[in-house]
Parts: sequence; C-alpha cells; structure tokens
Amino acid sequence: MEHLEIERKFLVKSDEYKFESDSQERIVQGFLNTHPDRTVRVRIKGNKAFMTVKGKSNQAGTTRFEWETEISVSEATNLIDLCEEVILEKNRFRVLFGNHVFEVDEFLGENKGLVVAEVELQHEDEPFDKPKWLGKEVTGDVKYYNSQLSKKPFKDW
Repeated sequence: MEHLEIERKFLVKSDEYKFESDSQERIVQGFLNTHPDRTVRVRIKGNKAFMTVKGKSNQAGTTRFEWETEISVSEATNLIDLCEEVILEKNRFRVLFGNHVFEVDEFLGENKGLVVAEVELQHEDEPFDKPKWLGKEVTGDVKYYNSQLSKKPFKDW
C-alpha cells in the first residue's frame, strides 16, 4: 500500500499517556537501507510483520512517500538479521485524543529513555488538540527519525 505520510512528531514530558492509552504493542525493527533519499525498514509489530519503504521528507519534515506490505514474521526475522547495526525495540502506546490518534513510542535498548509521540494528519495544516503530556515539537529533526536512531542511538547523544 502506498500513500503520502503526513505526521508531526513531539517529545513526551510525562508518562500520563500510559493511562490514556487504549492499546500497547511491542515493536522490533531494523533498517536494510538508511540512505537520506529512502529508507527500507523491516518491522515486527505484535504478531504481524511489514516491509516499508519511505522516501525523502519535504522541507518541513512533515510529508513523505510511504509504501508498505505485510510479510511473514519468519521472513521479517530473517531480514532483521541482515539489517544495519542497531535494531530498534520499543513499546508503542495508542492514545485517542480529540479527533486524532497519537502513537507514543517508548524506546528500549540502545535508545532507552527516549519517548516520542507522533500524530498522523490528513493535510499539513490540519489543526489538532494537544494532550498535556506532549512536549517540544521535533518534526523534521532528523536525529529523531527511527532510521537515525539505528545509527546514532539516544544513549550516545
């Protein structure tokens, strides 16, 4: 499935999102390619797995091409063995707030201590309500991209 992904990304300043969350999933992912113009990601999310290709972000860092297809967990496990060095592990909390869904990623392993929330939008200027636990906006700051966290983990900042 291909589409334009429009999202904004924020740091999280408290763990209140955990109490507002309606679901939690464990995610393990690796990158086969982290070129600035494209990334190729393999992700195991719960009991499903996906391969995703993302294009280069626009100037604001809010919009980019995304193609994703479901693959088997065994295929993903084999592909993760071929991925670049740091494999990302995180717990993802889903929070419905106002008319939007926030996905809050609590990173583990090499990125432990980093908590980031994303909200996907229909268009770049779409207004949305911000939960009180939402902190500084980091949309477009490449060091917070998962592909970069796999190269330069949070523990090394």
